[in-house]
Amino acid sequence: MSLPAMPQVKPARPEFSSGPCPKRPGYSLEALVAKAFLGRSHRAAEPKAQLKRVIDMTAALLEVPADYRVGIVPASDTGAVEMALWSMLGPNPVDVLSWESFGAGWATDVTKQLKLDDVRVLDAPYGDLPNLDAVRPDADVIFTWNGTTSGARVPNADWIAADRTGLTICDATSAAFAQKLDWPKLDVVTFSWQKAMGGEGAHGVLILSPRAVERLESFTPDRPLPKIFRLTKGGKLIEGIFKGETINTPSMLAVADAEDSLDWIDGLGGLSATCARADANFAALQDWVDATDWIENLVPVAEHRSNTSVCLKITDPQIAALIDDDQKAFTKSMVKLLEGEAAAYDINGYRDAPAGLRIWCGATVDTSDIQALLPWLDWAFATAKANL
Repeated sequence: MSLPAMPQVKPARPEFSSGPCPKRPGYSLEALVAKAFLGRSHRAAEPKAQLKRVIDMTAALLEVPADYRVGIVPASDTGAVEMALWSMLGPNPVDVLSWESFGAGWATDVTKQLKLDDVRVLDAPYGDLPNLDAVRPDADVIFTWNGTTSGARVPNADWIAADRTGLTICDATSAAFAQKLDWPKLDVVTFSWQKAMGGEGAHGVLILSPRAVERLESFTPDRPLPKIFRLTKGGKLIEGIFKGETINTPSMLAVADAEDSLDWIDGLGGLSATCARADANFAALQDWVDATDWIENLVPVAEHRSNTSVCLKITDPQIAALIDDDQKAFTKSMVKLLEGEAAAYDINGYRDAPAGLRIWCGATVDTSDIQALLPWLDWAFATAKANL
């Protein structure tokens, strides 16, 4: 086969990783340091005010209801989810939805670590969703809004009962600031700065509805809770967590970075603008997928496709006929070619996912860079195939 010519135009920013994700356009570390309270106590007035400002901006820009609480917690999105699971689960049945690696991880925690009695795991293979209508309204339901490692997202929250008696615990880490969340249907929402905000890792955001607060203040788990998981004291919510008094010492550089990201989002026009940027990026990529005969979106149902962590599978008959390990070796060779030319970094599929590519299309990516990437994908595929 004849190889396509090597493209001449490269993405201006070839970072397409799905976590940590690309920084915002125009990002400057030097400008960031100037507003970071380095070497200061996070308990001091100015650093504490910055933490509170990040909380308030998050609530405003995500359009969180006024009676919900927003807090900064340790250990990224994982820490935020774990705090909710260990602090709240127990009084109700539990339904865990699992269709990618993180949902599978929450299922393992609930079934093998917490060892609760009435637990159902509703699962589906990568690219598909489980039967959402099977969720019990009296159960606490745990789910990822957007499956970062499979590229499949829930299309809406219509399947969640408005008169439910259970809580909904939603891992929204690659959905927040890219997809509209249905707040009345969500009781616990978690995400991390290093996804759609393009911020730094190690810190998580925990958002609680009044129903979640009521659960925390009325239910005492019959298991030990490490200090890092404790959200109540004396049967009352520790309100300071939601006012900038973090449980443990935060990185004030990461806090300033989060503030910088939120300022950028605010300057764009807020949530509608970041959702629009992600949608435009996804559309540019999906239009190319639809017109290209060797690749498909891993998610067959269009309305279930993520607009951030877009997962693609190679459907070329010769490659698709390879065993899974050889398919992964092939995609790895493509990724190596792209990285060697500084055309794209970190776009291999997640290690537990089927062989394929994963390209971040969140708001911090410019559509022009997605468009510049596309001929490079064709070139890398043809080159890697010729080398088999």
